[in-house]
Amino acid sequence: MENQTSATYFVLLGFAENPVVRIFLFLIFLCIYAATLMGNVVILMVIKGDAHLHSPMYFLLSHLSFLDVCFSSVTVPRALMSLCSSRTISYYGCIAQIFFIFLTGITEVFLLSAMAYDRYAAICKPLYYAQIMNREFCRGLVGGSWAMGFTYSLINTSPLLKLVFCRSNIIRHFSCEFPSLVALSCTNTLRIWVTFFIAFTTVGLLSFSVILVSYIYIISTVLKMHSAEAKRKTFSTCISHLIVVVLYYSSGCFRYFGSNLASSVVLDELLSIQYSIATPLLNPIIYSLKTRAVKEAIKNLLGYKPLISHMSYT
Repeated sequence: MENQTSATYFVLLGFAENPVVRIFLFLIFLCIYAATLMGNVVILMVIKGDAHLHSPMYFLLSHLSFLDVCFSSVTVPRALMSLCSSRTISYYGCIAQIFFIFLTGITEVFLLSAMAYDRYAAICKPLYYAQIMNREFCRGLVGGSWAMGFTYSLINTSPLLKLVFCRSNIIRHFSCEFPSLVALSCTNTLRIWVTFFIAFTTVGLLSFSVILVSYIYIISTVLKMHSAEAKRKTFSTCISHLIVVVLYYSSGCFRYFGSNLASSVVLDELLSIQYSIATPLLNPIIYSLKTRAVKEAIKNLLGYKPLISHMSYT
């Protein structure tokens, strides 16, 4: 192939060109990012400070909040920068952003699976819950989630270093993401897409199978309860997790597969905004509204009541 060049930087041309619209979007994304940081930090503070929340369920929730902060911080600051100043990003900076998007995203996928297993153990094996979800096992679940995220990221970003770009270095998106970068390459990307599809399918089936089987057992156990109140209270502990799972899996699948079917660049950007910007904001809102213990702890925090600083699972 003639005139092959290796790009040293890329230009992020996401969003509108109108300066007024760009300022408006900058303010909106800045507010969303600030709210995301504040909401997840509040969740971390109340879990660390309230002795009633020193349990495996909230230990995993605290790590979910930390991941949401990381996930949002990978994309939003770069998007804010492209809206108000420089739109260029270095070649290796682009690869690094993709790596960390995969790392935080896939780690969160497996952490949601761990949270589903926690609910299964609490509802279906209540007498053995403390033994099953002990401190070492909880730490192993979190560490294993990070290890899976790192492995997935390495598998899918390493081939990107061999791509050659001979067409354009313009990415019509507000951040560097896998589909946007691969589309610019003039080399054969079939092997890269096959690797991505196999890895994505494996991760999706493995993590979703844990969630699905856990909830099959949970629903079966709940249906066997005689009291309607007991059924309601038991299942209410799972509502927040289910909502987060549906939002995360649906938006992730649409982002990486639905965007390939969408001819509109605007639709592609909207899918990515919902996935990488809106979801990390929604998670603390969902858990604070749907979990009574978290709501009470937040009230205590806002009421400046004394907090216990020691967290048994850290």
